[in-house]
Amino acid sequence: MISKNINILFAENDKDDCMLFKEALEELKLQTTLTTVDDGEQLMQLLAKNQNKLFDVLFLDLNMPRKNGFACLEEIKRSEQLKSLPVIIFSTSYDQSNADLLYKNGAQHYICKPADFSELKKIIQQALMLTCNNEHSRITQPPKENFLLNSLKTILL
Repeated sequence: MISKNINILFAENDKDDCMLFKEALEELKLQTTLTTVDDGEQLMQLLAKNQNKLFDVLFLDLNMPRKNGFACLEEIKRSEQLKSLPVIIFSTSYDQSNADLLYKNGAQHYICKPADFSELKKIIQQALMLTCNNEHSRITQPPKENFLLNSLKTILL
């Protein structure tokens, strides 16, 4: 179990998804601080201002206005100051070629947003446990077969 407060950054432009994510976090028995941004430019500006105090994890939507998640991930992983930030892709759809590219570009995990609230809570908790439990998991990508987190994995394999 994670004993420290987890500082989470959530980049998502859909207000309903933000609300559901926040509610799911509140129901989990974890200490968290949630910061949200609703476009890629806001995300990169916030990260640039906070380079000395990185978030514990970033949940990143791919389809955001002004700068999409693909561009943000590339920029984060090219930056010496930001590259150790674990990035979890949080998207409504799944495409194998996109997932391959995101893994290659350094994302920690890929979550296809579940429609069921209890599944959303489970998958957020699983992602946080895998990513924030120790320093080693912050900087090391999992094996590719563990990149996709959720019930979609069993359907695709």
